[in-house]
Amino acid sequence: MTYTIGWNNQPVKFLKKLPVSIANRIIHKIESITDDPFHYLEHYEGADVYKLRIGDYRALIEVDFASKILKVRVIGNRGNIYNRKLE
Repeated sequence: MTYTIGWNNQPVKFLKKLPVSIANRIIHKIESITDDPFHYLEHYEGADVYKLRIGDYRALIEVDFASKILKVRVIGNRGNIYNRKLE
């Protein structure tokens, strides 16, 4: 069954700051995993979220199994994404 995507404020603000081509690549990757998200997602240690690798960027995604929603919590560069506080 297909999952739907939900967005927090931080990822939306972060994507607006990026060049359009990079932002579109990140959005396309996130939207492409809705049919089989666990093929692409890796559990993030220490939190109830999963991480998605997108080139030099990472997305931390919360999964609502009951509602079939992938909630994008944080997006950032791979070097500093893990230092961010989850909203």
